[in-house]
Amino acid sequence: MAPKTEPGRRVVADNRSARFHYAIEDTFEAGIALTGTEVKSLRGGKATIGESYAGPSGSDLMLFNAYIPEYLEANRFNHDTKRPRRLLLHRRQINKLIGATQRQGYTVIPLKIYFNDKGRAKVELGLGKGKQLHDKRESVKQRDWQRDKARLMRDKG
Repeated sequence: MAPKTEPGRRVVADNRSARFHYAIEDTFEAGIALTGTEVKSLRGGKATIGESYAGPSGSDLMLFNAYIPEYLEANRFNHDTKRPRRLLLHRRQINKLIGATQRQGYTVIPLKIYFNDKGRAKVELGLGKGKQLHDKRESVKQRDWQRDKARLMRDKG
């Protein structure tokens, strides 16, 4: 399935299961510090962030376990595919996210990696809490009802 394109954005990786497993309360847009081969590989559109998360490392916020494949033409100058990558945010935003994860039990989840209209790689982060099993069942029930409702409306004209 090809990634969706929004105005001014070209989505490279999308974490579709994040909104099912977590109740997202707030979103942030962060830059990401990448090497040259990582940027070239991201432009190919093969990255995955399904099992990745963001967390504190010293006074910075890092993106852990995000898979960006090697750029095949780079030869010996390639990058490590799952290395921790530094997220670029304002200090106040970093402090808010680190405080929420340490004190209030929140998790910082990457929702999308995309290129903005200036060609810069960005990460959309979500601050959320994990859903319980009954919340997930409710989400499935709501999604099924919306699908059935749309089908009924379409059939009736």
